[in-house]
Amino acid sequence: MPKNQPASSKPVTRLAPSPTGALHLGNARTFIVNWAMARTRGWQVRLRMEDLDGPRIKAGSAERTIELLSWMGLDWDGDTIVQSSDLSPYHEAMKGLCAAGDVFPCNLSRGEIQAASSAPQEGASEKAYPRSLRPTNAGEPVEFVEETHNYRFLVEESSTTIEDLVAGSRTFRLPRETGDFVAWTRRGTPAYQLSVVVDDIRQGVTDVVRGDDLLESAARQTLLYKALDRPSPRWWHLPLVLGPDGHRLAKRHGDTRVDTYRAQGMTAGKLIGLMATWCGLRPSLEEMTMEQFLDDFNLDLMSREPITFTEQEHAWLAS
Repeated sequence: MPKNQPASSKPVTRLAPSPTGALHLGNARTFIVNWAMARTRGWQVRLRMEDLDGPRIKAGSAERTIELLSWMGLDWDGDTIVQSSDLSPYHEAMKGLCAAGDVFPCNLSRGEIQAASSAPQEGASEKAYPRSLRPTNAGEPVEFVEETHNYRFLVEESSTTIEDLVAGSRTFRLPRETGDFVAWTRRGTPAYQLSVVVDDIRQGVTDVVRGDDLLESAARQTLLYKALDRPSPRWWHLPLVLGPDGHRLAKRHGDTRVDTYRAQGMTAGKLIGLMATWCGLRPSLEEMTMEQFLDDFNLDLMSREPITFTEQEHAWLAS
């Protein structure tokens, strides 16, 4: 597989926003912690725009996201990858998976899959793709037809363990939890799991830092790394930011977009101050610079429990 970035002797991480909307406070926390980890440990930081989710891409969002990351005080090394600008690396990966018999075409609807998953003989959760729906020639080489089929990755009957440097050791039974998952879509684009792996390989990423809602994705991606004959990165999955109701921070909790608070007068110093309290660097809210945050940053001080965004913090940001 080609690599767009030059090889580096240093560890490499990445910031990978998706231009489907503005960054909210939870995204900002992950990007800032990721960046601070890199800058305090001598890692390189790559940037890419994950813009393959066509119908949800917002016009101008990529440019606004890059501007906002810079406003927050973040920087990065090397060229920025924009996924949609070149699909050839994903095509190359899929041709290899097809030739090895690691994937198979599947044109069943979600309703058909759900109906089969709910059948008593399956005993699997509704979201899992049942093994009974595999074609009889699954595991044999197949032709890669880019825009005709979904292709699913064959998940064998075994467990996958992720040794995460924040969340600890986690074991997943993917045959039961997800089944054979989609690697390529009939829209002619790679599914998230494959695109992330291909991009991390070509950007030389050695360390992936993101929210712990993606732990199961790490298990799926581990299988793809193995199939593509590449080592998995080190995983660092951070606890999520929750709303006052204990659920993941989302639209139900109001408008928590960084741009919205900035339009109301929030300074970058206030945002960084909030991140400092969430990371255990400050006992109370106070403005601070990114330089101060970086000087004080220590991942060991950060709670391994989810973080709750409070009404007091909202009022402070909006004041």
